[in-house]
Formats: sequence, C-alpha cells, structure tokens
Amino acid sequence: MLASRAFSLIGKRAISTSICLRGHAGVAKVEDYALPSYIDRRDIPLPQLEYIKNLSAEQKALKEKEKASWSALSIDEKVGLYRIKFNETFAEMNRGSNEWKTVVGGMLFFFGVTALIVIWQRLYVYGPVPHTFSEEWVAMQTKRMLDMRVNPIEGFSAKWDYDKNEWKK
Repeated sequence: MLASRAFSLIGKRAISTSICLRGHAGVAKVEDYALPSYIDRRDIPLPQLEYIKNLSAEQKALKEKEKASWSALSIDEKVGLYRIKFNETFAEMNRGSNEWKTVVGGMLFFFGVTALIVIWQRLYVYGPVPHTFSEEWVAMQTKRMLDMRVNPIEGFSAKWDYDKNEWKK
C-alpha cells in the first residue's frame, strides 16, 4: 500500500514538472547557460564555439576541402570557412555605429523637457521675487547692519572704515 502511494506521488510529480515546461506552442526549450556560447568580442578573439553549429551539405564539403592544402582554396572558399567559424571580422566589430546620435538625442530631449518644467515652475508655481531682493532694500539692510556694528571683530563691521565711511581696502 505504501509503495503504491509513493509511486503514485512520484508519477504525479513527473507529470506536473513536464506540464510546467509546456508553452503555448508546444514544449518550451530550456536554455542551459552553463554551457559555452558564441560571442563576437574584440577582447576574446577566439570564441569557444563555432558560429554555425549545424552545417549544410555545402559547408560540410567545404570543411572536408579545408583538410587539404589551403593554397588550393579560392578566396571565396576561405571567406566561407571564416564565416563558419566567426560571425564578424575585426573590421566589422570595430565599425562605428550611429548609437551615439540616439544617446545625444535622448539627452537633449530630456534637457528640453527639464527646461520646460523649470520655465513652467517659474511662471506658474513660484510667486514674484520678494521685495527684500531689490537693490534699495539690500542697501538699507547693509546700512542698518553697519549702524548696529554687527560682528565687529572678524565679520561684516570689521571690513567697514567708520572714519572714511567706505569699505576697507
């Protein structure tokens, strides 16, 4: 009884895990990221795998021809052998892209949006500039501080010459 119960649970477990791997269009392929993969990079000039894994009949014939003398191969055949092993040449990898235009355009777009927000805030969010920022008010406040002799040792009043009525030089 116990054995049949155990086999029943194991069977249900196997069925449930196989159902988990099913997608909408059949069984989903599970990638194993522990295996080496092909990648074109300048700092890794020889990848661990060839670019083309499944060779066609023409490519298989070319690989057989590769085992003979390379001087018998034409330029196109040598390029074909290279393209089996690698996707891009170093010149193609070093070729510039136009991605910088997209980046600069995106930056300018966001700078423009930020400028519009700042302008909107100055117009509609913030009030008018306080009267204490006017030139007359600052002059009156400075005169008042000098008359009160504010911080006379090292501060504001220490830099004013009271005999000549001007700032010390």
